Amino acid sequence: MICMGLDIGGTKCAVSVGKTDGGAVRLFVREEVPTRNSPQETFALLTPAIRAFMHDYPVARAGISCGGPLDSERGVILSPPNLRGWHGFCITEYVRSVYGLASRLENDANACALAEWKFGAGRGTRNMIFLTFGTGLGAGLILDGRLYSGTNGNAGEVGHMRLEKSGPVGFGKAGSFEGFCSGGGIAALAERMASKLPEMPACITDMGGYGNVTTKKLAQAARAGDDFAKKVFAASGARLGRGLAVLVDILNPEVIVLGGVFMRSSDLLVPAMEKTLVREALTESLRVCRVLPAELKENIGDYAALAVAESYAQGDIQ
Repeated sequence: MICMGLDIGGTKCAVSVGKTDGGAVRLFVREEVPTRNSPQETFALLTPAIRAFMHDYPVARAGISCGGPLDSERGVILSPPNLRGWHGFCITEYVRSVYGLASRLENDANACALAEWKFGAGRGTRNMIFLTFGTGLGAGLILDGRLYSGTNGNAGEVGHMRLEKSGPVGFGKAGSFEGFCSGGGIAALAERMASKLPEMPACITDMGGYGNVTTKKLAQAARAGDDFAKKVFAASGARLGRGLAVLVDILNPEVIVLGGVFMRSSDLLVPAMEKTLVREALTESLRVCRVLPAELKENIGDYAALAVAESYAQGDIQ
């Protein structure tokens, strides 16, 4: 099946065309443009590529992946914090009326879960969890062989769980799972830990001091042997293990797949994560669960949108 995917992000939006077939996906073409303040301005930039791709390929359906909150059933983008000018935009109706394509909208965590389940690390499972672990922390849930969205589409907001009484702020809550386990959260954790020391750690100084810390630079420092940077990742990994233990105990998954920071820095997070998981999770549930980095890597956004299109065409999601 040849499908079109639209990956809507706060910084850039991408359109792709690919073929999905029997647990495999092949990306044919892709084009990205900078995201504008309004959807109409953004689609004006995307339209030449969309028209060209539809001319060159027999596109059957379109899948749309976008950060939430959104209303998947109505195809409406609500109020994602990085898409402020898009509130109330009915993107599926726009795609139908302008391009003549039936489409389905899913939040990015659900879309990535479908992609990893169909084409990546979760192939062959019936119960899988995907965690974004990027700018934020959200989960997509595949339960009993189907995407589970909850009563009103808000299932999987695990980043909102509070793991500590205090800590970095994520999802509007201090000490949350997202606060400890996201790109911005780890940077904030580093600054929080550094502020309690008598002197600023060398790696923070090298980055230009507070306000300039990034998770990418911390990972580079940790791999270069910086003890403080290693401690930051160990602290994040321990909270990751605690959060995963809750998911293991409640949902009893076969696989938990993590993208984003974990995909790039699992070597720095796994030791503390595994130690905490063993201590916190039910032994029998943990025994049947694997924790893996996303297999689709940096192209997961494109594959996610294509997975939504395939699932919509096959009736797996309505």
